[in-house]
Amino acid sequence: MQELSRRNEHFTDSVIRRMTRISIDCGAINLAQGFPDFDPPKAMTDRLEEVSRLGPHQYPITMGAPNFRQALSRKCERFMGMKYDPETEMVVTIGSTEAMVDTIFALTNPGDKIVMFSPYFENYRAQTIMAGCEPVFVPLVPPTFGFDPEVLEDAFRQHPKAILICNPSNPSGKVFTYDELKLIADLCIRYDVYAIMDEVYEHIIYDGRKHVYMNSIPGMWERTITLNGFSKAFAMTGWRMGYLCAPAGFTDVMCKIHQYAIMCAPRQGQVAALEALRRAREDGCRDVIEMRQSYDRRRRLMVQAFRDMGLSCFEPLGAFYVFPGIQKTGLTSEEFCTRLLKEEKVVCVPGTAFGQSGEGHIRCCYATALSQLNEALERMKRFLDRL
Repeated sequence: MQELSRRNEHFTDSVIRRMTRISIDCGAINLAQGFPDFDPPKAMTDRLEEVSRLGPHQYPITMGAPNFRQALSRKCERFMGMKYDPETEMVVTIGSTEAMVDTIFALTNPGDKIVMFSPYFENYRAQTIMAGCEPVFVPLVPPTFGFDPEVLEDAFRQHPKAILICNPSNPSGKVFTYDELKLIADLCIRYDVYAIMDEVYEHIIYDGRKHVYMNSIPGMWERTITLNGFSKAFAMTGWRMGYLCAPAGFTDVMCKIHQYAIMCAPRQGQVAALEALRRAREDGCRDVIEMRQSYDRRRRLMVQAFRDMGLSCFEPLGAFYVFPGIQKTGLTSEEFCTRLLKEEKVVCVPGTAFGQSGEGHIRCCYATALSQLNEALERMKRFLDRL
């Protein structure tokens, strides 16, 4: 038989999802995969139940149901202070993952380079390689996960097509400041580079900080593609509701890929997610605020626990992960996670899943039940005490 695609040789199965399967198989506590332990707002599930009975049941148009895109446009205008045309500048996708794949394929040609900060979400490298592109990594340096402007400009001097930024960042919890984004924006303008912004954690930011939108920086509206979704902000990762905002010329091209690869996002999910946007507009995003407060309590618990164990731990400013350093144990991140699973049945992700700059770290998701979180921390303390 003929060989399978060679491009698949350049990336592996998802480490995060593999660790999740292992946790299920052996009954371990799963701190690996980033999904909430609670349900979406009841108003949304009630609406989903209703629409599953009454409809609509047929295809929406490829770009997404018009009333849903109109609501998304109002939401973007409210938070960004800038309006996207729902008819020409927005596309509804099957999660932000599909939005990212479509974006990379629409934007690049094989051989193009994409700059990304490391540690990075594991999907980014695989998606870049799938498109025949070359990732160029710029390290985020612990303990604060800042970057060296000279190293970043060296990456831009390689003439990349785009820079890909997750803000707030998975896995480190870094939140990029206005000054950092302005520096990046200046480089994008100087070197004619697009900015692909993954902003699925835009509402999960702590300590009164404000999310800064790259497209709001002068000169960046025309060259920014913003990806977002409902998974994290409304605890509905399984619904796979994502969307993309970009200048009309880009969405025209991207929508061709979306059409032939996916056709359209599920209609029922759009109708129910519309309820989330309506509630957010009417009650000031109460569901999101309460969720963020819940995550904040878990964040503080986890950071303090790791520091009490003697591990270095950056206090995440956004998202719902901690990325503690385990260098003092003398174990690699792979060894640490393997032994922790075997000896205490707690599943974390080795930092190398997010690039070599993640070595010496592990990623733990705290979007899980407090009882499970406390039990996992007790087990990790026992494990460290034995080392």
